[in-house]
Amino acid sequence: MESVKKMDLSYFPGCSLATTAKESNQSLTKVCEKLGLNLIELEDWNCCGSSSAHSLDQKLAFRLAARNLSLAPSDRPLLVMCPTCLHRLKLAHKVISENPAARAEEEARWGRPVDPGLKIVHFFEVLSGIEPSRLEAALVRPLRGLKCVPYYGCMLARPPSLRKERNYHGLIEKMLTSLGAESLPWSFSARCCGTFLSAARPDIAVPLVNEIIGGAVKAGAECIITACAMCQLNLEIRCTLKDRIPTLHFSEILALAFGAKGARSWFKRHLVDPMPLLRGKRLIE
Repeated sequence: MESVKKMDLSYFPGCSLATTAKESNQSLTKVCEKLGLNLIELEDWNCCGSSSAHSLDQKLAFRLAARNLSLAPSDRPLLVMCPTCLHRLKLAHKVISENPAARAEEEARWGRPVDPGLKIVHFFEVLSGIEPSRLEAALVRPLRGLKCVPYYGCMLARPPSLRKERNYHGLIEKMLTSLGAESLPWSFSARCCGTFLSAARPDIAVPLVNEIIGGAVKAGAECIITACAMCQLNLEIRCTLKDRIPTLHFSEILALAFGAKGARSWFKRHLVDPMPLLRGKRLIE
C-alpha cells in the first residue's frame, strides 16, 4: 500500500472487538490517531458471518458479509483488524466482483450498491505502508528490555481462493524490534489455538493452547503478542499450565509504545495481568 500521511478509512470492528476484545478496539483507535489515520466506523454493521454462521449456512454467511460491504463507501478503503472478519469480507467481495448476477442480487436485497472495486485492507497492510519516520516520531516509550514472541495464529494464512493475497508474517517481529523490544524466535507463531472450538470442544483447544504457551515460555518470552482477538482470548482462558505469561494484542503494545492514554483500562480486562511485567520494565507506572 502507498505510504500513508493523512487518510480516512472506513472501519469494520467485528463482533470480537466490540465485545470480548474491547481493549483491542480501543487501543487500535488510539494507535490510528497517533499515526494520523481517521477511522470511520461503518454505521449499523453486523456480524461478518464467521464461525457458526458459515459452518451451518454458507448462503446466510455470505449475505451477512455482503450487507457489510454494501454499507462501505466506495471512496475510501475498508479497514479490518480481525483476521476472520477479513476472510469473510474478502471472500464475499470476491464473489460479488466476479459474479455480476450475485452482485445484482445483493444490491437488490439491501437496496444499496456494492462496489466491486472496494479495497479491503488489514491493519497490517496500512501499517506496513507508513513511513518509518512517522513511526519514529510517534514513539514515546521504547519497549527496551521486553522479550516477546509474535503470534499470528492460523487465520491470517490464506485459503486457496485468496492465495494471491499478501502474507503479513514478519511484520510483528519487525515492528517490535523497531520499537525497542526483543522479538524471540520460536516454532508456534502460526499454530492453531483451537479457534471457535474453544467454546464447543475445550478438550481439543486446551492441549493446543498449552503447547503454544509452553513453547513461548521455553523460548524465554515474557509475553506473547497476538494478531487475532480470538487467539488472545483462547490463550488466556484455556491455558491450564502453572507457568503462564501475559498475552497482549498487537494494538495494545503499539499504543503503549506510542504513549497513548488509557492503557491501564485495557490491561485490567486481561485474565493474566500484564501490569507486573510492564511495571518491572518501567513501561507503565
